[in-house]
Amino acid sequence: MIMGKSEKIRFFEEIAANGHVALNVMQYDGWLLRFSEGYTGRANSVSIIYPSTLDMAEKVAYCEEMYRRKGQPCIFKLTNNDEELGEYLESRGYKVVTPTDVKVLDLARFEPVETDGCVFDSEPDEKWLENYFAFEKLTDTKKQDIFRRMLAKVSVDTIYCTLYDGGRVVACASAAVEHGYMLLQNVVVDESARGNGYGKRLCSAIITKAKESGAKYSWLQVVKDNIPAVKLYDRLGYEKLYTYWYMRKDT
Repeated sequence: MIMGKSEKIRFFEEIAANGHVALNVMQYDGWLLRFSEGYTGRANSVSIIYPSTLDMAEKVAYCEEMYRRKGQPCIFKLTNNDEELGEYLESRGYKVVTPTDVKVLDLARFEPVETDGCVFDSEPDEKWLENYFAFEKLTDTKKQDIFRRMLAKVSVDTIYCTLYDGGRVVACASAAVEHGYMLLQNVVVDESARGNGYGKRLCSAIITKAKESGAKYSWLQVVKDNIPAVKLYDRLGYEKLYTYWYMRKDT
């Protein structure tokens, strides 16, 4: 089936929610309210995925109240499908933050690579988690616990990859695969090892693994001002599909 731009955005927003899972989700007239105790914007924001019937002002007020009850700011995750809502939120004092590009790579154009030095698993073992936390400098044990619980809720197929060099772990990443689309995420390289091409080796290896498992496309979400990551994904051949952004009030 050939999808138009609007349908493609809806499709990717839907599978994004399955690959990066919130701890709790409320469905409200086509909107999804995600709650994960404040850890990550994607898992703590309102996504506008399905058709709505209720008045916009009523819905925004309801969302604001639900997040107030959780003691969290009300954040909306918008795409080009949501221009009217964006204008309304702006009139209420919301500001755009963290513009992020969704990029896609057709794996028919991707040449598999050797995966020497990589260890793969279908679940995140304790060593993968320890390395991820260390490389991300995520020392808050509460946030570590939230991340563990979020990973445990993912129901689609997953791949976890650890890259070694000379017996030392230098990078790790994960992927969630659904409908032949592989979401590349949690890509992190040890700070002391950056600038040596490990990021490209890591991403190429996990993409190779996904392609061998039947994936037809790889895709990812990258913050626009994360220039090193943007350059890496451009070198790998990813092409921009659309942009999403968050809207929140100044606090």
